[in-house]
Amino acid sequence: MGNFLKTVLFISLIFTTSLVAKEKVYKLKMATTWGPTLSPLIDAANNMAAMAKALSNGRLDIRVDTANKHKSPLGVLDMVKGGQYDMGHTASYYWKGKDINTLPFTSMPFGLTAPEQYAWFYHGGGLELMQKVYAKHHVYSFPGGSTGVQMGGWFRKEIKTLDDLKGLKMRIPGFAGEIMAKLGVQVTNIAPGELFNSLETNAIDALEWVGPSMDIKMGFHKIAPYYYTGWHEPASEMQFLINRKAFDKLPKDLQEILRVSMRLAAYDMYIQNYDMNATAWQEMKKEYPNIKVKTLSKPIMDAMKKANQELIEQMTANNPLLKEVLDSQHAYLKKVREWSKMSDYLYLKDNQ
Repeated sequence: MGNFLKTVLFISLIFTTSLVAKEKVYKLKMATTWGPTLSPLIDAANNMAAMAKALSNGRLDIRVDTANKHKSPLGVLDMVKGGQYDMGHTASYYWKGKDINTLPFTSMPFGLTAPEQYAWFYHGGGLELMQKVYAKHHVYSFPGGSTGVQMGGWFRKEIKTLDDLKGLKMRIPGFAGEIMAKLGVQVTNIAPGELFNSLETNAIDALEWVGPSMDIKMGFHKIAPYYYTGWHEPASEMQFLINRKAFDKLPKDLQEILRVSMRLAAYDMYIQNYDMNATAWQEMKKEYPNIKVKTLSKPIMDAMKKANQELIEQMTANNPLLKEVLDSQHAYLKKVREWSKMSDYLYLKDNQ
């Protein structure tokens, strides 16, 4: 249990009384896409449930079921929509095949960073657009924790030119995979448990996973020495999903406690993962000093940006709702990025 959650629990114990002890307890069930050891993703779900219970003095009792229990990691939306579960913790881009409009709420290539995306959600209309998209699924959706910038992947060989990508066998799913495919990459999507063996046996030449905090457990750095910086998921935000009927039945104070608990757990996951990445990277460097951190060349990046724009134009041509969401993100990025450069970027640049 993190220090943040301990603080919340301590405050709750001070300010709650036995006066509400006999009030009705609302029991909810939450399905996650994650296994029981996939930290910090599963931590966000567990921390949210613990905070909601503490802040409500036990009136909100949320049972968290990992994917190992319900056996349907990519069925969370359907289970929450159908009422088998009241809540879910997952990522919106998993529903790309069901509803392309959910895609941008996790991350988009060359898009908003985590702080920028949180600002868009809570101050730039992003949260309202997310509810609009999920309304037809009879589900509310709220930010559920960010991994921040995800790394671009582990490669067996250095990628210097566009020609080096042609015929390259790479595991990279989703929208980023479509971009890579346009540049000649042989894109595949392999189950997590098979990734290390696929890389080790040369079934694939490269793969994208997450970042040091999760990559270190997989051991990719023991095989592929080139670690490329990110471009495809600059702010991978998870989502808490809530069945609308289940949420609307809750008393107003418990609805607000649930909202606060989700918002706090989401931010706590972001900073937890930030620390885990920093710690894991130090371990990787020490144990495998041959790891080379690389950035894709400007011609490659320009080609990917061009492919990205072409794909977006195709997707939004006959989809006004998706266009509305992406236009909102783009407009907010234009506003916020100038400040990001003036503040964080120039500070880091000038203090290397």
